[in-house]
Amino acid sequence: MREAGISGIPARRWRRGLTRRRPGVASHPDLVERRFSAPAPDRLWVADVSYIPTGEGWLYLATILDCYSRFIVGWSMASHLRTELVVDALEMATSRRRPAPGLVHHSDQGSQYVALAFTRRMRSAGIAGSMGSVGDAYDNAAAESFFATLKRELVHRHRFPTRAAARTAVFEFIEVFYNRRRLHSTNGYRSPAEFERVARIDQQRATVG
Repeated sequence: MREAGISGIPARRWRRGLTRRRPGVASHPDLVERRFSAPAPDRLWVADVSYIPTGEGWLYLATILDCYSRFIVGWSMASHLRTELVVDALEMATSRRRPAPGLVHHSDQGSQYVALAFTRRMRSAGIAGSMGSVGDAYDNAAAESFFATLKRELVHRHRFPTRAAARTAVFEFIEVFYNRRRLHSTNGYRSPAEFERVARIDQQRATVG
């Protein structure tokens, strides 16, 4: 890289997450135990919330990532941290993927994820809740890894004068670049969309054969 005049983008230290545990509210058990892989799509989703600075203040982003392919199946952006931020991300994910019962949704123990509105929506979709321990980023490492990529490859390289400008940039990063073009070593250096497409073809061939 040095000979070619290329330098990497250094990773910045992670900052403490935005979600806060709600006192007196029971959390879900940890069904994942740091095993962030899945044998098929829509078996394990991981979720988290982060923030993006703009000239108008913070823009908060909630995402849901499928651990099978690293596809971002649901996301939501808002100027607040109310429960509807994560509910909207879940609504997008369930509408987009229509998962079968048995899916596990893993997150930290933030108050948004233990809120009644969110747990009811998970229950109605047949989704099992899972949560890591308090204050340990490694218990939700796959979700944290996506945000580290987003910050390193987009947020830390731009200044957004408005929330609208940040929304547009994040939308394009997730839907145009990350899901469909960015290569992942865990996917055999395919994008999440391509990895799922090839897996579907292989499954169809195996069924026919």
